[in-house]
Amino acid sequence: MNHQSHNDTIIALSTAPGISAIAMVRLSGDNAIDLVSKFFKGKNLKSAESQTLHFGNIIDEETIVDEVVVGIYRNPRSYTGQDLVEISCHGSDFIVQTIIRLFLEAGARLANPGEFTQRAYLSGKIDLSQAEAVADLIASGSAAAHKLAIKQLKGSVSNEISLLREQLLRFAALIELELDFSTEDVEFANRAELISLIQDIQKKIHPLIASFKIGNAVKEGYPVAIIGLPNVGKSTLLNTLLQEEKAIVTEIAGTTRDIIEDEMIIHGLNFRFIDTAGIRETTDLVESMGIERSRQAIRNAELVLFIYDGTEEKDSFNKLMDEISLGNKLWIAVHNKSDVNQKIILDNEIQISAKHQTGIEELKTHIWKKAGGETIDSNAVMLTNHRHYEALINTSDALVNVLKGLENGISGDLLALDIRTALDYLGSVTGEISSDEVLGAIFSKFCIGK
Repeated sequence: MNHQSHNDTIIALSTAPGISAIAMVRLSGDNAIDLVSKFFKGKNLKSAESQTLHFGNIIDEETIVDEVVVGIYRNPRSYTGQDLVEISCHGSDFIVQTIIRLFLEAGARLANPGEFTQRAYLSGKIDLSQAEAVADLIASGSAAAHKLAIKQLKGSVSNEISLLREQLLRFAALIELELDFSTEDVEFANRAELISLIQDIQKKIHPLIASFKIGNAVKEGYPVAIIGLPNVGKSTLLNTLLQEEKAIVTEIAGTTRDIIEDEMIIHGLNFRFIDTAGIRETTDLVESMGIERSRQAIRNAELVLFIYDGTEEKDSFNKLMDEISLGNKLWIAVHNKSDVNQKIILDNEIQISAKHQTGIEELKTHIWKKAGGETIDSNAVMLTNHRHYEALINTSDALVNVLKGLENGISGDLLALDIRTALDYLGSVTGEISSDEVLGAIFSKFCIGK
């Protein structure tokens, strides 16, 4: 196996594969510009200034492969911090593969997933939190998710974490300095100031931890389970919300046997709606499995739409409510078929007719409000990444140990160790402390060419 180096010249298609008007092939590495120069007929790229575009042809011996526009970005003024070349060609699979083959034969190698962004991180162009924001930005499916990814890419989380870590690092250095003078019984780090700093850090960490619930929902899509008895209109509601026939609708009870899921954006927030099997007693094995999946969907959802048919008898409705046991989970009572005679009316219900599409806009706005749409502060720092969330929880736990140690008067070396543990967890967010295993896991999730 060939040893792969950070200085290798790597190549990849950076646009989506398939036939398109334009495609972009990207190269990065010490020899990227020289390599492209061998096959480019036009301006001499070796003398081209950084941040310039050049029109010409890619040549395979005497044969023109394609007319292209070549972008030159010299070290360090590039995305990767290395010499970077971007070749915009016509989006034919044959053209793209021919260009890539030429450069592979000339000494480039295919880039690994996320290797361009990994090089940007290793070159100090961005930190690890910002690198992860690149992937989030590419995957953002709503205005809110896009805004959060842009904020993280600009360093909102990084700046917050780095400032906290810097303050704590100063105290760690003072305590470790005390260890060098242990025989003289001196104290460089004021314990009262350290306690005050830790309490201040906790006050800043806890809101970040709490923000993850809505932040992650914005990023991944807010999960909403649609539940109720069979034939109350759950599938009709899903189809109405999505404006397509996603779920089968019949008069036969128990039609939905499995989870049906799709997404839609409401007022800039992405929601994942999950249509579930109607919950009832049944001897049908397949339907029973579907009902158990419905209960699992309820457990996984952040919000439950409880759909009920007001023409049903109240006893069956109350029995279902007792069985489901929503507890503290957010839920909305949705009164379907409100255009016909009613036997059940609930307080604070939303009345709709999924069949006639009435009350749907009111329901969508209510869902958005329940999900916290009105409370999202576009200027606030918000966690969207599960790795960051776990790191901050571990940081908080480590700081609790520091406070306990101070209270119990533990030795300076153990106190320094606890503080270092907190610093390592904080540093893991931005990549100041990171293992190859963590980096591999993060960048392997990127698309090739980014």
